[in-house]
Amino acid sequence: MPVGIEWVVEAYGCNPDALSQLNKLRDLFTFLIKTIGLHPVREATWHQFPGAGGITGVHLLAESHLACHTFPEYGSLCLNIFCCRPRPCCDVDAMLRETFGASAVHVRTLERRYADLSD
Repeated sequence: MPVGIEWVVEAYGCNPDALSQLNKLRDLFTFLIKTIGLHPVREATWHQFPGAGGITGVHLLAESHLACHTFPEYGSLCLNIFCCRPRPCCDVDAMLRETFGASAVHVRTLERRYADLSD
């Protein structure tokens, strides 16, 4: 049966300054693309909120998408990776701890089925 995979990631206790640095988020997307073997359709789109606000980013992939939202005021980062077929994940936990100073990282994996099996 065709299935996709989705990773829902929350990182807490992050360095607020790191969460406001666009280059760090670009590096995160590059790490995920290379490590998981993803295929970007075009460049990522980013929005940086004014002042001490966070950053929202989305990257359209041939496989689906990457999306992230940072919240410097809470020291948190939310990340979503969705692929239309199973892929091995990478050590996103270590990357978020090293790059953003996360003290806690929660990774949930969801299998996304494309057919209703309830019949």
